Amino acid sequence: MKKSLVSFTAVLAAVSWVAISAQKPPSAGGGAPVERGRYLVESVAMCGECHSPRDNEGQLDRSRWLQGAPMWFSPNQASPDWAYRAPALAGLPGFTDVDMTMILEKGLQPNGRAIRPPMHVYHMSHEDATAIVAYLRSLRPGLH
Repeated sequence: MKKSLVSFTAVLAAVSWVAISAQKPPSAGGGAPVERGRYLVESVAMCGECHSPRDNEGQLDRSRWLQGAPMWFSPNQASPDWAYRAPALAGLPGFTDVDMTMILEKGLQPNGRAIRPPMHVYHMSHEDATAIVAYLRSLRPGLH
């Protein structure tokens, strides 16, 4: 009985360790860049909140993930700089890798101007920016 209890406890501990390890985000230096980029896009920067369309219930439409979308909120006062549509990110249509890393690392558009609100200004590391680019390039661009 004692031996089976010890064995059961060891198996339970191993299963718990695997489950906890699986929940940890990819480390900055570990995992494939695409996996790291997915984690950063979906769990940190939350890009889908603005760059993915919503359904009739206001939920993100995962079938059109990162395909671009009208902005679902607006500023309290009209602003000529406000971006009323978030561009498509899946496949990075219209962006070079350098363009996107400049946006993520410095908050600058390809034309050198500051990105338009409501886009967040990020100051990501080059490693994180290139991981995001790898993930976004791995996605199929929209057909609309």
